Amino acid sequence: MTRRLAVTGLVASLVAALASVPLAQASAPAAIPEPPKQAVAVGRGGAVSSVDPYATEVGLRVLRAGGNAVDAAVATAAALGVTEPFSSGIGGGGFFVYYDHRTGRVRTIDGRETAPRRMGPTAFTENGVPIPFAEAVVSGLSVGVPGTPQTWAEALRRWGTYDLRQALAPAERLARRGFVVDDTFHQQVVDNAAKFATFTPSSELFLPGGAPPAVGSAFRNPDLAATYRLLGRDGVHELYRGQLARDIVHAVRTPPVAPGTPADVRPGLMRLRDLATYDAPLRAPTHIRYRGLDVYGMGPPSSGGSTVGEALNILDTQRLPAYRPALSLHRYLEASALAYADRNRYVGDIDYVPVPLRQLLSQGFADERACQIGPRAAVKPVAPGVPDGDYSACGAAAAGGAPDTKGQSTTHLTVVDRRGDAVSYTLTIEQIGGSGITVPGRGFLLNNELTDFNFAPTQGDAPDPNLPAPGKRPRSSMSPTVVLDHGHLRLALGSPGGSTIITTVLQVLVNRIDLRLSLPFAIAAPRASQRNTPSVTAEPAFIATYGAALRARGHTFTQMPEIGAVEAVEVLPGGRLLAAAEPVRRGGGDAGVVRRR
Repeated sequence: MTRRLAVTGLVASLVAALASVPLAQASAPAAIPEPPKQAVAVGRGGAVSSVDPYATEVGLRVLRAGGNAVDAAVATAAALGVTEPFSSGIGGGGFFVYYDHRTGRVRTIDGRETAPRRMGPTAFTENGVPIPFAEAVVSGLSVGVPGTPQTWAEALRRWGTYDLRQALAPAERLARRGFVVDDTFHQQVVDNAAKFATFTPSSELFLPGGAPPAVGSAFRNPDLAATYRLLGRDGVHELYRGQLARDIVHAVRTPPVAPGTPADVRPGLMRLRDLATYDAPLRAPTHIRYRGLDVYGMGPPSSGGSTVGEALNILDTQRLPAYRPALSLHRYLEASALAYADRNRYVGDIDYVPVPLRQLLSQGFADERACQIGPRAAVKPVAPGVPDGDYSACGAAAAGGAPDTKGQSTTHLTVVDRRGDAVSYTLTIEQIGGSGITVPGRGFLLNNELTDFNFAPTQGDAPDPNLPAPGKRPRSSMSPTVVLDHGHLRLALGSPGGSTIITTVLQVLVNRIDLRLSLPFAIAAPRASQRNTPSVTAEPAFIATYGAALRARGHTFTQMPEIGAVEAVEVLPGGRLLAAAEPVRRGGGDAGVVRRR
């Protein structure tokens, strides 16, 4: 089976390849056949956009059955835990942004993982030297207390109409009957085969017979199906206080290392009390005004809302003409670098460090930072500003730290229901495959989220906001975003991609709002990410299209094959919904609507 997305109109040079993308065929009759995959859908009655056609179809079925956006978001996320287990699942965490059309309010749940109570600022050092990053990832030491199950329970309790059993039932069935392995799933196992081979249950699940599942074969996970059934029947307290909690702690403290593995797998610090005391609190969303629109995001410990918001405030002082894209992109890149400098210096877990969030998102601070944008690129890294409330001229510079360029395997989904409620939800287990540790007999991978902490101070003499501490949540770049127009939903979006998530969401917003691209084109356009680094990380198509003009302004480039994987829904005039997913990146996403018309 093949699908072809036809693209017409302006900006064809921005789309490298919206061509035929083959879909795998089920080789086992018992497996659930793969739904058709499409990058764009327009219609009414509700919409879902995710990275996977199985997950999107699960969400749409919930909406068709009368469930609301929250019900569909949880069901979609649970399905992603089956088909995208290397990016998400109940062993990880995330950030849930919810818009209530009736009240016009945006609410957020912080489902970020927490450090064990025994973890201190030197946890990732030995003899005063940071542990090699790759060794820290593949260890019990990297595993934070999972937040995803509590996030689902909290969202359903507050705003859903389904109970957890109803929300998990479609994913349980999918895990039990199986799904068709596609190129992305197969390649992610290939790329992480050494990690999975380190642990007996991971090897048995993802390397059956010693080899990755073949493209087109059926992949089943009966252990995960049983785990979903357990959580649906007994509630998430089973994962935080019951036998499942004990299984997680045992896997973290005594990783199930395969016999003969050469890896030095460090044990973790998690205890039962860490799970029993976990909380997924409500957080106030970030909020800024941009070009007359209200942009809401996730507050600390995510740096997504503050950094996207600050960059937009900076850009609000600039003209971004659509007829001069190179100039507009130059200003976008410079604003990104300035906002990243402030993110690295000031943002961490707001329960542990005094994040000056109000000032970071103030227009006065943005005006002070914007005056540093000139016709040529500044030498990077630029120094952070001083968000002290006293803004004039270009302001003072503060001591800054090293840029954050960590990668991350994450997933995102966006749902809008027939009432106009919306969810933008980004969830993760950190690296592709997380820590590599599958909980024996439970069918899910544990995160390596604690490697998002800085292993050693990076701020010179200034306090480092992102060092480990007992119960602390590591800083994240996840940026689930909701845009309102006079209190009504206009757009909801998000992306995976580690520290490039922020710039991906920011660039799509600039593409859509300032450069006037349609949402599918805004998503498909080639991307570049400036995270206050000496060179701009950019996709080949971006360099081919804009490289010469931007080099003339002083920018240099480092090539990356692809950046991000956006999933979004826009409300069109007249109330129709446009769901849009990546057409090519990460194998292409899937967008759907309840009724096409």
